[in-house]
Amino acid sequence: MKHFAFFVMILMLCCCTEEIDVNAQPAQTPETGRTLIAYYSYTGHCSQIAATLADFIDADVVEVQTVAENQDYNANNYQLGRDLLNIINADPENLDSYPAIKPVNKDVDEYDNIIFITPLWHAQMAAPAQTYLFQNRAKLAGKHFGLIVSSHSSGIATVVNNAHRLVPDAEWMGESLWINNSQHPNRATLIENWLETLDFAVNEVPVTDKIYLTIDGRTKVMTLVDNAATRELVAALGNADITATVNDNDFELWGDLGRTFTTSNEYMTCVAGDVVLYSSRYICLFYGSNSYSYTRLGRIEYQSLDELKNFLKAGQNNVQVTLSLNAPTAQAGDADGNGYINMDDLTALINYLLDDNSAINPQGANVDGVEGIGMDDLTALINIMLNETPSHVY
Repeated sequence: MKHFAFFVMILMLCCCTEEIDVNAQPAQTPETGRTLIAYYSYTGHCSQIAATLADFIDADVVEVQTVAENQDYNANNYQLGRDLLNIINADPENLDSYPAIKPVNKDVDEYDNIIFITPLWHAQMAAPAQTYLFQNRAKLAGKHFGLIVSSHSSGIATVVNNAHRLVPDAEWMGESLWINNSQHPNRATLIENWLETLDFAVNEVPVTDKIYLTIDGRTKVMTLVDNAATRELVAALGNADITATVNDNDFELWGDLGRTFTTSNEYMTCVAGDVVLYSSRYICLFYGSNSYSYTRLGRIEYQSLDELKNFLKAGQNNVQVTLSLNAPTAQAGDADGNGYINMDDLTALINYLLDDNSAINPQGANVDGVEGIGMDDLTALINIMLNETPSHVY
């Protein structure tokens, strides 16, 4: 023990004395929230408008489709469309009044801005378009909402009123855009000018190049690459931690993150420590190697392969991994966050003071409880280890 103490004192003389703020939160930067373009199209005009709009903004696009296929809404002087609207108007608060639509693969909950495109039928919003808004009424509450209406020549005032009835608690982004038949060829200019008038939702996105992965009470740092997926991930973690259930696949653990992220896939060979996104919503945590098309997210910081496998619980299924912006709280002295106070904690803290934070858990390293990590924390940890046997802290 005397040799150990002497060694520590030598290291203490070599360490810098600058204190490091462990309580600082990630900086915030404004960024336009995620945008969804949803549309219903019968003649094809609204589909073309949606495609043109998508050329101007970064957005996902979803089409509303009716369950009943090959309907001829033009027959008998548009009688079918008129009948559908009459049924809605007779009992507009009853979901059964609306024509059935197919499930869509985009959840409104995941977006901040929704731009909806609908045709005009008999001076009203098309019946299937009304179904989509009515079904998503609760989810659209508080969302920034924009409306584009396509018609032959009729005005859109009643369609706008329909929208206000269907989504009464949405935050309107601005005036609705009307594109009539004669204006359709010039829709790009109309859309570009209209977009400049809209009030898009702006997220305060935390700026960070790392997040924390916690499995069974143990935490490791994941260093992020910079791409659309990681920016969206950080924004989501700014609202709440994400916990995924991951399963073993011989060289990785993978599982559903519960939401989709923008992909930038490339063929790559992943190695131990790599973290990637597969098929827009599945996280893959590698302890082996595999070549495939993924979106890179980052790397787990580790010291040995056995340590990484142990942390990931390689070979096991139904493993719970929690992603967070902030390191979980640990007992003072557990500087590496592994659940124990031992020599590894001393090494982690010394390395941290020498500007290597690859194995640090800031909460545990803040041993003396005073804001910032410095020499006093190292002294406090040494005292713990000289006067106590290594202890389990959870």
